[in-house]
Amino acid sequence: MKAIIKRWGLFLAINFLVLLVLGIILQLLRINPSNVISLLIYCAIFGFAGSFISLFLSKPMAKTSYRIVPITRQNATGKALALYETIEQMADYKRIKMPEIGIYPSPDNNAFATGASRNNSLIAFSSGILENLNIDELAAVAGHEMTHITEGDMVTTTLLMGTLNTFVIFISNLLAIILSGGRSRDEGFGRGTQFFFAILIQNILMIFANIAICAYSRHREYVADAGSARLTSPVQMMIALEKISNKFVPPTKKDAYTIAKINYRGPATLFATHPPIEKRIERLRRMMEKEGSR
Repeated sequence: MKAIIKRWGLFLAINFLVLLVLGIILQLLRINPSNVISLLIYCAIFGFAGSFISLFLSKPMAKTSYRIVPITRQNATGKALALYETIEQMADYKRIKMPEIGIYPSPDNNAFATGASRNNSLIAFSSGILENLNIDELAAVAGHEMTHITEGDMVTTTLLMGTLNTFVIFISNLLAIILSGGRSRDEGFGRGTQFFFAILIQNILMIFANIAICAYSRHREYVADAGSARLTSPVQMMIALEKISNKFVPPTKKDAYTIAKINYRGPATLFATHPPIEKRIERLRRMMEKEGSR
C-alpha cells in the first residue's frame, strides 16, 4: 500500500508542478488557456495510450517474442522446481499472487519481470542463467525481480513514460505555434512551419526524456538489489552479480526488454538503463557493513 501511495503521490506532484509552471508561462505569453487545455488533453491521450497499451500487453508479448516455456509445480524438476518453490515462498511473504514463471532459450545470463500489476506478473529466466547459477544465486536474482514487482516498478515506469510523452508532445506543439508566429494550421505555410518545428523540438525533448527514464531505471536497479538482499542476503546478491558479470554474453539483437533485465552490460552513460555491476556490488557491500550480514 505504501508503494502505491508513494507512486501516485509522485505522479500527481510532478504533473501539478509542470502544469503550474506551464500556467505561469502561458500567462506571461498571453496565450489563450482554453486552446492550450484542448491541446494538453489531446497530447495526454496520445502520450499515455501507447505506454499503457504496452504495459497491458507486456506479458503476452514477452511470452511470444522470447518463446517462454512456463514453469509449474507439475512440470518442473531439479533446479527449476527449487526456483519455483523459492519464488512461491517470496510471493507468500510479500502477500502477492504467485507470478507466472518461465524459461526462455538464451545463453545470456539474464532474467526479467514484466506484467500489468503486482498480482498479474511474469518472471522469466534465460536457460543460460538457470544453467550457470546455483539455487542460492538464482534465489537472489528472483528476489531482485520480485522487488521490481512488489514495488510496482513496471506501473511507475509506465506513468513516467506517459507523463514525459505527454509533455514532450505538448511542449513541442506549443513552442511550434509560438515559433511559427501563431499562424493557423489551416494556412498552408503555417501548417508546414508548425509541423517542422514540432518534429524538431519533439526529437530534442525526447533526448532529455530518455535521460530521465534511464536515470530512474538505474535508481530502481539499486532498490531491487537491496530488496533482494533483504529477501535472501547481501552476500548472495553480490555473488550472483559477480557470476553474471563474469559470464556475460553480448545480446545478438536489440532488445525491447533491456530496461527490465537484471544484467545489462552497456556503456556507463546518461542513456544506460543499469548502473555498472561494480557499483551495484559496492552499494550492496556498504549495505552489508551498515546493517550486518545475515
